[in-house]
Amino acid sequence: MVKEERLLTLIHGGEVYAPEPLGEQSILTAGETILAIGPIDEAAVRALGVPYNSVDASGCVVTPGLIDPHEHLIGAGGEQGWSSRTGEVALSELVLAGVTTVVGCLGTDTVTRNLPALLAKARQLKADGISAYIYTGGFWVPPQTFTSSVMDDLVIIHEVIGAGELAIADSRSPEPTRDALAQLVSQAVVGASISGKAGIIHFHVGSGERRLSLLHELLDKHDIPPRFLYPTHINRSEELMDEAIALAKRGAYVDLDTVDDDLVIQLRRYRERGGDLKQLTVSSDAQTPGGSPAKLYRNVMASVHELGLALEEVLPLVTTNPAAALRLERKGALKVGSDADVLVLRRNTLEVVHVIARGRQMVVDGRAIVRSRHEEPAAE
Repeated sequence: MVKEERLLTLIHGGEVYAPEPLGEQSILTAGETILAIGPIDEAAVRALGVPYNSVDASGCVVTPGLIDPHEHLIGAGGEQGWSSRTGEVALSELVLAGVTTVVGCLGTDTVTRNLPALLAKARQLKADGISAYIYTGGFWVPPQTFTSSVMDDLVIIHEVIGAGELAIADSRSPEPTRDALAQLVSQAVVGASISGKAGIIHFHVGSGERRLSLLHELLDKHDIPPRFLYPTHINRSEELMDEAIALAKRGAYVDLDTVDDDLVIQLRRYRERGGDLKQLTVSSDAQTPGGSPAKLYRNVMASVHELGLALEEVLPLVTTNPAAALRLERKGALKVGSDADVLVLRRNTLEVVHVIARGRQMVVDGRAIVRSRHEEPAAE
C-alpha cells in the first residue's frame, strides 16, 4: 500500500553524507525541496499541525539520490538480430537501485527507437516521481533531432540537456570529420548559453585504435571549452583510459560504465594512472545487454567494501560529479534549497532501506511502494 503523500518529511537519526560527511543530522523536506539540515526537533515539526512523514534513519547513512547519466530508457540491443532487443526500464528498477535522476539516450538503433518515444519515457518517469532528462540524437552525424538542430532542441525541449550518444572510434560510427564535430559542438555551446543547460556532447567510444584522438584534436584546433566533451565507455582498454585521463586533465568529464561488473578494477586503474576523481562519473548503460541500474548500485558500493575507498570519495562519482557535468544545480548534494532526493542506506551493508525522490517516498524498508502503471497488477 502506498503511503499518503504529505508536504513535509523528516529524516532523523542517520549519519549524513552530503556527500561530504556531516555527522548525525536531521533533514526536513518541504514538497520537492530540502528545507533544513541540522538538529531538528521533531516535536517542533509536530507542533506545526501539518501532517508529515517521519523516517527513522537510525543505524543508517543518509546520502543524496544517485544520478545515472547514461541509460537506454526505452531499450537497446538489437545488434544480434531481433531477439536481442531489450525492453524499457521500469521505475522500480531505478528507485530500488537508489537512482533518483536519470538521463536517457539512443544508441545504434535510431530506426525502430526514436526521440519522441525516448522523450515520452522520460516524461513518464517524471510523472511517476523521479527526475528524467534525455540526450538528443544518437550514434549518427548529423544527429536526428526534434527540430532543425541540436541548438534548437536544447532551447525548445525542456528535457534535452545535451546530444548523444554519438559514436567515435567504432565500426558502427559514421566517422565524422573533426570540422563536422566542431560545428555540432558549437551548436551545443550556443544552445547551452541560451537555455542555461549543460549542452554537452556525450560520446560513445568504441574499441577502435583512434580512441579519443578526435576529441583531443577538437580542443587543439578549435575554440571549444573542454567541458562540452563527455566520453563514456573509457574502461575498454588501458590505452583508452590513459587518453581519457589526459582529456579530464584538460577539463572534460569522463565516464566509466558498469556493464562488465568490474568497477573496482577500473577505479583502481584510473587512480593508479593519475586520474582525477573529480572529473569522473559512473553510469549503468542500462537496458543494453549486461547493463542495469542494480549493477550500477552494486558496483559503486563494492568500491567502498572491496577497494577500501571512503563513502565520501565514492559518492561524488554518482552524485556531485554528474550533477556538475550535466549542470543540474539542484541535484547531487544534500543542502538547503536542493531537490529532496535522499537515500537511507544500512550503515554496515549500504543496502537501500528508503528512497525519497523529489520529496516523495519511493522505497520504504527496501520495498518499492511506487511503480509505473505498467508494472502494477491489472485490476480484477
